[in-house]
Amino acid sequence: MARIHPLLLDIDSAEFRLLNDWQRGFPLVLRPFAAIGDCVGLSEQAVIERYLDWVTSGVVSRVGAVFAPRRLGAGALVALAVPPERLNDVAARVSAEPGVNHNYEREHAFNLWFVASAADDEALRRMVCSIEADTGCHALILPLEEEFHIDLGFDLSGRSAADRAECESRVSGSTATACALPEMERSLFAALQRGLPIMPAPWAGVGQRVGLNENMVIEIVSRALEDGLIRRFGVVVRHHELGIKANAMCVWDVPDELASTLGRQLARYPGVTLCYRRARSLPHWPYNLFCMIHGSIRETVLAQRDEIARSLGLDHFPHAVLFSGRRFKQSGAHYLPLGPESGHG
Repeated sequence: MARIHPLLLDIDSAEFRLLNDWQRGFPLVLRPFAAIGDCVGLSEQAVIERYLDWVTSGVVSRVGAVFAPRRLGAGALVALAVPPERLNDVAARVSAEPGVNHNYEREHAFNLWFVASAADDEALRRMVCSIEADTGCHALILPLEEEFHIDLGFDLSGRSAADRAECESRVSGSTATACALPEMERSLFAALQRGLPIMPAPWAGVGQRVGLNENMVIEIVSRALEDGLIRRFGVVVRHHELGIKANAMCVWDVPDELASTLGRQLARYPGVTLCYRRARSLPHWPYNLFCMIHGSIRETVLAQRDEIARSLGLDHFPHAVLFSGRRFKQSGAHYLPLGPESGHG
């Protein structure tokens, strides 16, 4: 039986709110942690100490920007079919790539799945080719074609579908592509890939590293949020460390003309944490509609998946469920060369 982290047991506590409520809508003010403290009844120093503790323990990956897929560079979901006796070694080689941010074992003939990000399509191709050459494993490359629910945070409170609709309406069906950025903004975003320094004046902290004052940093981040280049800015939690250890990648081969409609419907279900359409890779991978469902135990995830599929009639189409096994790597996406270390004060 999976053990839920004590932080999730009292949704009215200040600690729960620190984790859940600021996954998006992070205060774009000079002293953001003081502003958060005012909302939850804690001092600025207490807020900073809690976030630092959670980063150290792994409950929080970082506090910072989640960039919209394909706006800063290229990315794809990649899968390898690895002989089981070689899985640890191949996974280590994949995880060594700075451009790989999620790397998981999954229950399928293609048993190693990772997300790769790079500055452009050619750099992404070189990365994957290098992995293929070093491992001797052929890679399936599955680029994103349409997003329905991506990087909106990992809600811990079990909101209703109606509550989620407002968030999803901003991104559902998005097909945005990479944009050219001024060098000043590229430098800032490269530094922010590591996360915001957890300190009383974090915007000044990151600004010093790229030659910008704190007001300019806030202005650029605010504009990037409005433009959709930054999907959200806030706390990035690690669900596994919170006891949410079962996750399934659920896939269907749906007719292309139905993919957008079904994807938007699928994304509205509370149990769905990610939902998108990706390119097929025939003949090995026929599926084009993906969603992720997370839960504390496998049986709960499978029950949610089956109920959603029945409701939408999805299992009339070819489908598969790929539960995760070992987690080899989980970090933020790196589209740009990493900026200076941000530190935490």
